[in-house]
Amino acid sequence: AISLNKENPKPILIDIYTDWCGYCKKMDLYTFSNKTISRYINENFYAVKLNGEGKKNITFNGHTFKFHKEGRRGYHELSAALMNGKLSYPTTIFLSEEEELLDRIPGYLDTKTMEKILAYFSKKNYQTSKWAEFNKNFKSQL
Repeated sequence: AISLNKENPKPILIDIYTDWCGYCKKMDLYTFSNKTISRYINENFYAVKLNGEGKKNITFNGHTFKFHKEGRRGYHELSAALMNGKLSYPTTIFLSEEEELLDRIPGYLDTKTMEKILAYFSKKNYQTSKWAEFNKNFKSQL
């Protein structure tokens, strides 16, 4: 996503999940598999799935992030950094075209909520209106 973003800038959506997370699986099954939602994401974002307990090293913005073992499990340093140390799954992260953090949204997002959030970040509505105002006036396409 980062290399593609250099050639054709788009915001980046990062879905942070774990293999054991029931709500992560529910989001995959209902939210991300919704044809309207998945089409909108693919057209307007670079989508990344990041296992919050993944073991592979990831280099991002010149820093290498690694898996950190803790107890029976552990966490990936990149997921912890993106979630500001508050490990909660699922968490949806939005980065700007400049790869700066726009927002982190913990918890399950249903299709209607996700649709609003996607429109808010993809069209840069966050630059011109507060979320409460945008949310109140949003017209769903679902």
